[in-house]
Amino acid sequence: MRTTVTLDPDLAVRLRQLAHERGISFKAAINATLRSGIEAGSGSAAPYRERTRHLGVQPGVDLTKALQLAATLEDDETMREFELRK
Repeated sequence: MRTTVTLDPDLAVRLRQLAHERGISFKAAINATLRSGIEAGSGSAAPYRERTRHLGVQPGVDLTKALQLAATLEDDETMREFELRK
C-alpha cells in the first residue's frame, strides 16, 4: 500500500542510518521499525508491579504531614544556628 507520511527530521536521519547499517531500503527500515513498535505495544508483557516495603514507622507518627514536619525541623535548626552566631 502506498501512503504519504511526514517524518520528523531526526527520525528520518535515524531511519536512513538504520537502513544503511542493515543494508536494507529506507522503506524496509520504516516497515521493520513500525512492526517492532506495534509488537512491543501489543500488551503481551506482564504488568509492572511495585514492591512495597515496611518502613518501620513508629505508632503515632503521621507521615501525611512529613513535608510540614521537615520544614518545621529545618526552621528550628536555622533558628538554633542563628542563635549560636550571636
